[in-house]
Amino acid sequence: MRKIIATAFASLDGVMQGPGGTSEDPSGGFDLGGWTVKYSDEKSGAAVMRLVGTLAKPNDLLLGRKTYDIFASHWPHVPADDPIGPVFTKANKYVATSGTGTFAWANSHQLRGIDELKKVKAGNGPDIVLWGSSTLYPQLLEANLIDRLLLLTFPLVLGRGKKLFGGTTHPVEMKLLASEVTSTGVIMATYAYEPPSFSNYRV
Repeated sequence: MRKIIATAFASLDGVMQGPGGTSEDPSGGFDLGGWTVKYSDEKSGAAVMRLVGTLAKPNDLLLGRKTYDIFASHWPHVPADDPIGPVFTKANKYVATSGTGTFAWANSHQLRGIDELKKVKAGNGPDIVLWGSSTLYPQLLEANLIDRLLLLTFPLVLGRGKKLFGGTTHPVEMKLLASEVTSTGVIMATYAYEPPSFSNYRV
């Protein structure tokens, strides 16, 4: 059984849209892209690199279609000595989308729903890291498929943009495994999924 490890950058009000650059995801008129850049430091960078796999065992990727298109337009074209691009290109990339279109980036595989993802998760292979995709988090939470979550919370309120978590029909409990604060005030917290104790909730 493989684990799905989710990683997300979020503002204090839960916005996850366009964290890395102004043109990353301007959909819906979002013009605040790149809001994480000023908060980068060695500690947060090291945490991301561990997930990428350069400082840990290799992993595969889980992406929504929009995130896949963003990644595919950039990472295959970086220099060969880039610490991220070659790792992403070598990894299997599972793209959750019901749409059509090509997946030209090497080692890309389309998943047409949660049931197909469950089959991949149940098979053999490295852990699967979810990057970005505001549409996938609610679905994975609903299906209890997120085994571990690395959440980087940035000390700002954006006021608009796509939110990290959507509604679910049941509680989702997480156990805090570790936390630390960077020099710029980013809270990095690692959580593990725990089956909900439904007796603690009113139905």
